[in-house]
Amino acid sequence: MRIRFTKMQGAGNDFVVLDETRERFNLGPAHYRYLADRHFGVGADQILTVRPASQADIDFEYVIHNADGGEVEQCGNGSRCFVRFVQEQGLTNKTSIRVKVHGGVIVLHALANGQVKVDMGAPVFDLLRVPFDPNHAVEGAMGKDNRKHWVLQLANDHSVSVGVVSMGNPHAVQLVQDVATAPVLTQGPLIENHAAFPKRVNAGFMQIVNRSEIHLRVFERGVGETLSCGTGACAAVVTGIQSGLLDPSVLVHTHGGDLTIAWQGGDTPVWMTGPATTVFQGEINLPDTL
Repeated sequence: MRIRFTKMQGAGNDFVVLDETRERFNLGPAHYRYLADRHFGVGADQILTVRPASQADIDFEYVIHNADGGEVEQCGNGSRCFVRFVQEQGLTNKTSIRVKVHGGVIVLHALANGQVKVDMGAPVFDLLRVPFDPNHAVEGAMGKDNRKHWVLQLANDHSVSVGVVSMGNPHAVQLVQDVATAPVLTQGPLIENHAAFPKRVNAGFMQIVNRSEIHLRVFERGVGETLSCGTGACAAVVTGIQSGLLDPSVLVHTHGGDLTIAWQGGDTPVWMTGPATTVFQGEINLPDTL
């Protein structure tokens, strides 16, 4: 099967974007793995599939698959690329659109300066909804709003203290002295697959520069470390704010570029602003059997 695709990136987090607004390709997990493969396919952290609206109060819906072929609930950097894609492909002339993803409905705004601002919704701390099983962790210190941190025992006999939050997908964020030397590649897989997270988790490593600036690395479930993670940036800033360490607006430095995250606390939405760029377009033959 021959299909058209667009390669995009947001702060170095890269995507293959597919347009299924006219027809479904009926791809399976093996197809998504093939597209994401950097040697045999196109190469991407995630595959984004654009589909027509399924209800009257939204403009589009889209489905997100990680490089391992598994479907996930949300992708912050991908949502910004989604806006740029539907505009460039002539699928809409709106600058603000409502999009349904597996994790809910998000609102996306294309700004005049080329950046995209996204209403990521309010963070979720309810452990059942994250989801997080506290029976496999130990209660740690409280944040300023009495939110618990949790201590995870890792297979290498180390323990880490993390803030647990969902931004439409689950995150575990820990504070580190220096992201450059943080054990992202060794601890990341252990946290991702920890028994406390029944659907696995994205592991964030946050270094605080000052109250309005952080450095961040994220080991994403089903992908590995990526150059940037939009929901991970939101989760890190939320964790820092609720711990009393960060102000309501924070500049997040990732290996792939900078994001601005703003949150006023409570049930208010988290706002993310950052770049979205089209890299190239093409066609690929997907093997009949994979």
